[in-house]
Amino acid sequence: MPDIRYVVMHQPGPRWQADVPLFEQQGLQAHVDHYRQLLAQGKLALGGPFLDTSAGGMMIPEPGLSEDEIRTFAQADPAVASGLLTFELRQWMVGMQA
Repeated sequence: MPDIRYVVMHQPGPRWQADVPLFEQQGLQAHVDHYRQLLAQGKLALGGPFLDTSAGGMMIPEPGLSEDEIRTFAQADPAVASGLLTFELRQWMVGMQA
């Protein structure tokens, strides 16, 4: 049985300031705090930013969370609500694992 998960992909939104460093973006800390809740609940496997110039990042929830649960959590992200970030929920199959 394949390991199928949902991945939250973040991209800069309309309020993202291209000339401001990642960790100085207004509202980014609220985004981090939001996902730390999921981590504290044992529901987030991995997450973090991309370090190239296009910015963005991804969050990989633990297996077993429903698409609706993940989408609802991602939509409640203060950085998404403010327009700092946008998100896309993508289905992903773990093809290789140590």
